[in-house]
Amino acid sequence: MAERTIAAITGASSGLGEVFARKLAARGHDLLLVARRKDRLDHLGAELAGLYRIEAESIVADLAEGADVERVAVRLRAESRLAMLVNNAGFGVRGRFFNTPVAAQDRMHRVHVMATLRLTHAALEPMIANDAGAIINVASVAAYARTEGSVSYCATKAWMTVFTEGLHLDLKGAGSRVRVQALCPGYTHTEFHDAMGVAKYKPQSSLWLSADDVVEESLRGLEREKLFVVPGLPYKLVTAIVPKLPAELRVWMEGRNPQSKGRV
Repeated sequence: MAERTIAAITGASSGLGEVFARKLAARGHDLLLVARRKDRLDHLGAELAGLYRIEAESIVADLAEGADVERVAVRLRAESRLAMLVNNAGFGVRGRFFNTPVAAQDRMHRVHVMATLRLTHAALEPMIANDAGAIINVASVAAYARTEGSVSYCATKAWMTVFTEGLHLDLKGAGSRVRVQALCPGYTHTEFHDAMGVAKYKPQSSLWLSADDVVEESLRGLEREKLFVVPGLPYKLVTAIVPKLPAELRVWMEGRNPQSKGRV
C-alpha cells in the first residue's frame, strides 16, 4: 500500500479551512491542522480520523507570532510526505485605517503576508524535492475590487494573488510540477463576519456562496491546474472586468459600493 500523503491547512478550526480539511481527508490525505483553538482542532481531527481512517495532527499556532510561524515552518520543511498546503488563515478588521488600532492592521499583514510567505517557502522544500505537490493561497475578490474601510484586507489579499502568480512563474521556469493556486472567493457563509463583529451584507442574496461550493471549485480547479479560481459567476465577472477599467472610473465605482457606507 502506498504511503499516504499529508495536507496542511491553516485556519483549519472553522470556515473554509475546516471544509478543506473534510474534503482532503475524504480524498485520503493525512492532515496537519493549524489554528489557535486546540479544542476545535482536536475535535475535527478525531472526527475525520474516525470517518476516513486517516491521521490528523493538531498544531496550535498564532500565525501573527513569528515564533509560532517558524515552528509550523520547521514541521512543514521536515515532512517528506507533504503534498498540499492551504494558506487559509485570515481575518478582517472593521473600520477606516486611520480609526483602527495599528496593532490590528499589523497582525493582519503578519498573518496574510508574512505567514503565507514563510510557510510557502518551507512547504516548497519537500515538494520541489519530490517534484510534486500543491499550494492553495486563499485570497479574495477584494484583491480586485477594493472597498472603503478594508485597506489592509484588500491590500494583503492583492499581495497574495501577485505572490501566487509570481511563484507560478518561478516553478514553471524551473520545470517543476508543483502547482499553485490563488483562490478568490466573494461573500461566503463562514464565521468571518461574526469574528469581525459586523452583520453580513444582504445575507439572503444570491451573491453568498456556501463554503462547500467554494472549496469544491478550488479543488476541481487544482486538478485542471488553474492558477486563479474565482467561484460564482458574479465574481468571475467582477474579476474579469474591474481590473480592466480606467483607474479613475474604477476608484469612483469602488467609492460608491454600498458596503462602504457606515464604516467607522
